[in-house]
Amino acid sequence: MAIVVNLDVMMAKRKMSLNELSEKVDITLANLSILKTGKARAVRFSTLEAICKVLECQPGDILEYVAD
Repeated sequence: MAIVVNLDVMMAKRKMSLNELSEKVDITLANLSILKTGKARAVRFSTLEAICKVLECQPGDILEYVAD
């Protein structure tokens, strides 16, 4: 896939666990895990906005395009 999810990198930079992010963003741990592993087929802008707010980052810090 050409879109790489760097959520784990941003979480590590902010020293935040998946459980903590899940609680702050109000998204299930399972859905957040699917997003983190890059297995998600879509992400809502509202979810992306909430993640960026909590992690104090930009969407480009989480999502990256890599040519095949």
